[in-house]
Amino acid sequence: QVQLVESGGGLVQAGGSLRLSCKASISLGSIGAMGWYRQVPGKQRELVATIHAGAMTRYSDSVKGRFTISRDIPNNSVHMQMNNLKPEDTGVYYCKAERDYVGYWGQGTQVTVSS
Repeated sequence: QVQLVESGGGLVQAGGSLRLSCKASISLGSIGAMGWYRQVPGKQRELVATIHAGAMTRYSDSVKGRFTISRDIPNNSVHMQMNNLKPEDTGVYYCKAERDYVGYWGQGTQVTVSS
């Protein structure tokens, strides 16, 4: 089993930046892939960015060029730097880890971007 703890959300004005962090309870070497997903009320949770064991990354079209996901192996963490934030980036951001074909979720962190 994998426990995930997210941090770094908050309120920021449009054009600003935030850095989300997700700390896993086990070594990243034991996890196949990690990623960030966003959910807003009334909508399904959607993929924002993922990073795989080989450091291959994937981004949604809406965040390409603005968000960067990275692994912090010594600290069992994944970070997502979010720049040039837009009001449409607002939502609850969830960290997900995949291990042995099972997905594990964090508790979520709120990101609010004001216009």
